[in-house]
Amino acid sequence: MSAMLRDGRTSRQGPRADEDAGAGSRARRLAVLAVVMAALNLRPAVTSLGPVLEEVRTSLAMSGTTAGLLTSVPAACFAVVGFAAPRLARRLGPSGAVLAGAVALALGLALRPLAMNATLFVVLSAVALAGIAIANVLLPAVVKQRFPDRVGAMTGLYAMALNAGASGAAAITVPVTRTLGGDWRFGLGGWAVLAILAVPPWLGLARRRARAAGPRAEVPPRTPSAGVRLTRDPTAWALTAYFGLQASAAYILIGWLPQIFRDAGLSAEAAGLLFSVTSLLGVPLSFVLSAVAGRLRGQSGIAVLVGGCGLAGFAGLWAAPAAAPWLWAALLGVANCSFPLALTMIGMRGRDGDTVARLSGFVQSFGYLLSIPGPVVVGVLYQHSGGWRTPLVFVMTLTVVQSGAGLLAGRDRQIG
Repeated sequence: MSAMLRDGRTSRQGPRADEDAGAGSRARRLAVLAVVMAALNLRPAVTSLGPVLEEVRTSLAMSGTTAGLLTSVPAACFAVVGFAAPRLARRLGPSGAVLAGAVALALGLALRPLAMNATLFVVLSAVALAGIAIANVLLPAVVKQRFPDRVGAMTGLYAMALNAGASGAAAITVPVTRTLGGDWRFGLGGWAVLAILAVPPWLGLARRRARAAGPRAEVPPRTPSAGVRLTRDPTAWALTAYFGLQASAAYILIGWLPQIFRDAGLSAEAAGLLFSVTSLLGVPLSFVLSAVAGRLRGQSGIAVLVGGCGLAGFAGLWAAPAAAPWLWAALLGVANCSFPLALTMIGMRGRDGDTVARLSGFVQSFGYLLSIPGPVVVGVLYQHSGGWRTPLVFVMTLTVVQSGAGLLAGRDRQIG
């Protein structure tokens, strides 16, 4: 009789277990789609603007000061809004908070082309960037929460999607603008379509969690890790320094690398192509590097290796930029992989999803603030020295410090 009861119990539980397993598999696939779609939208709002900035300035009578402000808005938004993202995640759950960010991004990108003056254009750009900032901070927490055994691989996947979105927006915006009659409003507005497509998957994740266990199902309980003072944790500060310095180097490359090559005698077309190499290399390398880093207990060696590639690339630009430009561009493309490495380390250093959300907000907010002066200092040094040797010595110094911070941040330690 007991055997029959056990068999009966098993037969009754079997279909339910299969149903739960199927639901879990569907939720996992939905989460992968949501993360990839969010990542694709993390940079087009920024990289699509540069190619048509001249047309935007002419159309909106935008001053040089306002245009300069536009270049600093991304880092400022990422820093300021980043502080609020973990608190928003505690109220709405990580998926609900990213959903709110996706909606803000879609609205900002859809309405920005309709702006009739420069002020409104900047404000709507800030709305879109605020949505990006929320996803910037919370995607590592979502990955930690939903893929705890695949942090490196999933981080690599969304870093690869991020690079693809950034490169695609920079390359496609002008052709799309020309195809649609030459109006920059169509070229920029088209990216709202991609942003809108990211909303349904996140809506599905947020609703799925709400149906499963109530509206606060995804809000993590208060745990001992919630009391960790990140401001007193040396690993958190090492991660912040590493993230901020790699972001500073990335903005320096975005703002100045084509000019370095042009000043060395290369054509504008060649300079643009070389710059694209630094971005395109990140598409496959981001996935590979993050997947490998996620399998290691410590990432210090990878951080130093990536920093060494950056140091070699900048040294090549310092010594002879026109001698082997493809090699320097390739080395700097490898160095750009410090961004997905930083995201992977954030996921690996936090003990649980709540800690990762708080750590990500702390690291990215302070890190983006730290990144702001670098490109400005390079510009000042370039203007006053009349060449690139002094600015590149400054950049190489930052790269050495970044490698040291990565050595500390990559140690096998967990916060919380």
